Amino acid sequence: MRKIDSYAHILPRKYFDRMAELAKDKGAIKRWLTIPVLYDLDARLKMMEGFPEYQQILTLSNPPIEMIAGPDDSPALARLANEEMAKIRDAHPDKFPAFVASLPMNNPAACLAEMDHAINVLGARGIQLFTNVNGRPLDEPDFWPIFEAAVKTYDVPIWMHPARGANMPDYASEKKSKFEIWWTFGWPYETSAAMTRMVFSGFFDKLPNLRVITHHMGAMIPFFDGRVGPGLDQFGSRTSDEDYEGLLKSMPKRPIEYFRQFYADTALAGGVSGIRCGLDFFGAKQVVFASDCPFDPEGGPMFIRTIPEAIDSLNLPQDEREGIYFRNALRLLKMPCC
Repeated sequence: MRKIDSYAHILPRKYFDRMAELAKDKGAIKRWLTIPVLYDLDARLKMMEGFPEYQQILTLSNPPIEMIAGPDDSPALARLANEEMAKIRDAHPDKFPAFVASLPMNNPAACLAEMDHAINVLGARGIQLFTNVNGRPLDEPDFWPIFEAAVKTYDVPIWMHPARGANMPDYASEKKSKFEIWWTFGWPYETSAAMTRMVFSGFFDKLPNLRVITHHMGAMIPFFDGRVGPGLDQFGSRTSDEDYEGLLKSMPKRPIEYFRQFYADTALAGGVSGIRCGLDFFGAKQVVFASDCPFDPEGGPMFIRTIPEAIDSLNLPQDEREGIYFRNALRLLKMPCC
């Protein structure tokens, strides 16, 4: 069966080299240096030969552009990333049918200009944002024009990737997160927090056609459907210094119904239970296949192999399997089926 990997990461070589020049903390790119498939296109194409009928939607890898470059340098870095991804798509359309634009989020005005260039000139099929902008939440007013343009001007989906590092401690008494808790559990929390800020800031009421693809199957939300359901039906009862109860009464829908409007991907490192849980929560029509390539113990091929095994083990109806593997992605990207 055809498989479109909706969240495959890449660092085009020219972009990778420039990123390495700008990175103040060389430790921030330590892992990237050990994964050739991330920046070596020939290595990636050779790996993909082992997976017939498999294609990738290209998304720029961590770290966020705004973490690497200041607001004066980030627009040029985003332009380089998008132009290089477009070149890869054009050179190998059978392997990479589309790419997702990256933006210089620490320069909101430049974001709008880059969206216009990436989407209208280069043909990007969506934009990628991270769950925070150097610690700033996405529901700050400065970022609203980006969401509004994505929906009202370009009608493209938004890929949302977690961003959190060891510099965010797990305990107030400490200065850093230990044992990579910032990644294992911090990333799902980060995504869930960003989703919650969007829900209660009214994103879906103001932009009914908003389409946000959450990485890692909607993070914590599907498993905690009781907390975001009956739990948040009591929103405000635990807070005395904010009128959250008034906010809840003003919302046209229950909080859980807004959470169900997000899309999710299957990038759960091959775990079966999480995929089943996500499908139960979001429904098969709002889930897309993704591998998180090349961030697996084998440096690329492992999750491309094991995540389909997990999906297929659920014995889903054929139409749901086709939707997850390629039809939902084509619908989101407004691309022809055949």
